[in-house]
Amino acid sequence: MSSRMKDFYNSEVVPGLIKKFNYKNPMEVPKLDKIVINMGVGEAKENPKALESAVADLTIIAGQKPIITKAKKSIANFKLREGMSIGCKVTLRGEKMYDFADRLISLALPRVRDFRGVSANSFDGRGNYALGIKEQLIFPEISYDKIDKVRGMDIIFVTTAKTDEEAKELLTLMGMPFVK
Repeated sequence: MSSRMKDFYNSEVVPGLIKKFNYKNPMEVPKLDKIVINMGVGEAKENPKALESAVADLTIIAGQKPIITKAKKSIANFKLREGMSIGCKVTLRGEKMYDFADRLISLALPRVRDFRGVSANSFDGRGNYALGIKEQLIFPEISYDKIDKVRGMDIIFVTTAKTDEEAKELLTLMGMPFVK
């Protein structure tokens, strides 16, 4: 965990959650377990180079090399065969996870056009939060001149929280800008 985020988490987030939910033990306090970033590349079946550029973009954004995801089953309507490469994903844990969360919340999300906050309805019922981003250009590491196509991605925050309310409070205390 980056020292800035670690100090903030221990001094602000943990006491705030203990006070709000009346936890008896500090180990009960929910924490961020991992962040999964998934980029589906639909045109990869016709153009394999598209997948390579998506992998390169995701490597720059996440700071580690993604794995290539393959189709689990064949779908004739999509001209998709089992085993075809159709996207890439990366799982962040530990210090890289907190660094990415910090960059996403403080740098990338404010760069979204007409940004009013992220939806609070994207919790899954078990304390995990999914966020969809329409373009990779919001990250400052991505150069506008070097991209071949604007691609979106899904970012999933996996927490140890039992309920959506606990997870929302955790992410709010970490700085996630939910719509009021």
